[in-house]
Amino acid sequence: MRILLLGSGGREHALAEALRRSPQCSALFAAPGNAGIAEHAECLALDAANPAAVVKAARDNQIDFVVVGPEAPLVAGVVDACAAAGILAFGPTAAAAVVEGSKLFIKDLCRDFSIPTARYARCTTVSEVAAFLDSVSAPYVLKADGLCAGKGVILTESRDEAIEAATTLLGGQFGAASTTLVCEEFLHGEEISYFVLTDGETVVPFGSAQDHKRAFDGDQGLNTGGMGAYSPSPRCTPALEQEILTKIIAPTLKGLKARGISYRGFLFAGLMLTDSGAKLLEYNARLGDPETEVLLPRLETDLLLLLLAAAKGELAGHSAVFSAEHALTVIYASNGYPGGYEKGTTITALPANSPAVRVYHAGTSRAEDGRLLATGGRVLALTGLGQTLVAAHAAAYGAVNHVRWDEGFYRRDIGWRALDA
Repeated sequence: MRILLLGSGGREHALAEALRRSPQCSALFAAPGNAGIAEHAECLALDAANPAAVVKAARDNQIDFVVVGPEAPLVAGVVDACAAAGILAFGPTAAAAVVEGSKLFIKDLCRDFSIPTARYARCTTVSEVAAFLDSVSAPYVLKADGLCAGKGVILTESRDEAIEAATTLLGGQFGAASTTLVCEEFLHGEEISYFVLTDGETVVPFGSAQDHKRAFDGDQGLNTGGMGAYSPSPRCTPALEQEILTKIIAPTLKGLKARGISYRGFLFAGLMLTDSGAKLLEYNARLGDPETEVLLPRLETDLLLLLLAAAKGELAGHSAVFSAEHALTVIYASNGYPGGYEKGTTITALPANSPAVRVYHAGTSRAEDGRLLATGGRVLALTGLGQTLVAAHAAAYGAVNHVRWDEGFYRRDIGWRALDA
């Protein structure tokens, strides 16, 4: 089977590695890919969020199956365009990807189908934001309604900071994505990521993880797309998993159906574990990044067969089996991220892959002279595997120590919650 994988991040590198392991995969292409993905696939230079370009590339390369990694192509309707062209594709349609494309849509769905979540308000003016802030206590949570590459959630400790952030967001910080805000009460607890694979009818649990969003040690600094993660989450007990599936996932799919939406693909629930139970923070319409880098190294089931079954509506009878190993990944990012950073700096050394270490490229390219260049904010994901989280932590940070790149930084406390418990 000839497969086209869309995306260029660490998530897609992990997906490429897993897809290439399948006996059913005869050829793998990636668009646009990166230097690490190029070790598994032939990379194509095209805009993955351009449906017409994706369809043309699929036809030109006799592609049997398109796998969409990131959210932008989903929201742009790549899966819809492939279906119209008779090309099988994995991922939700544009109508279904609204679960990530609009935070307000999901909050309203939670309200209408009794899905536990934080109290919220829709705000399009600073005065509306101010009115909501007066109804809750600090800290304050502001979210841009649309896609902002993981940077559209602002947490502030004071009302003045919240008003300043709202003014910036509504003033066009993220363009049309932040012209409407979702203002929420702050939920106290511990955050986890939970994943399922679904064809709209059957739901296959796909594991848990915990991410670290803040840029610096001690959960300090700005929110990022993720500075590290570990899996499985020790907080995700069988009882909690059942609670998530019955009180959050099931009513979500029911609510989508009531709105005429059949959801096929990965559904990623960001959850806060509060004193009154798990509450939904937000949904993503794909696997997480960097969570994918700790989920897929543990997956024992053939990923390609699962994705094909979901895309065809034939997921009944399938399950995802994960090893008992723990995985922990550390993100090596460009100095200055998530703000401005220098591109094109040289990485002179990387650790080797081994049974205990996976090196995933998140933002790299190759120079004409063969040098490995850092081209993104998040550049590398160093994943360690072990029979315990302590062993996985040691393997990951051992790998980090073999990186030679002067222009990068990383957090030194990934996994601290579980390790300190």
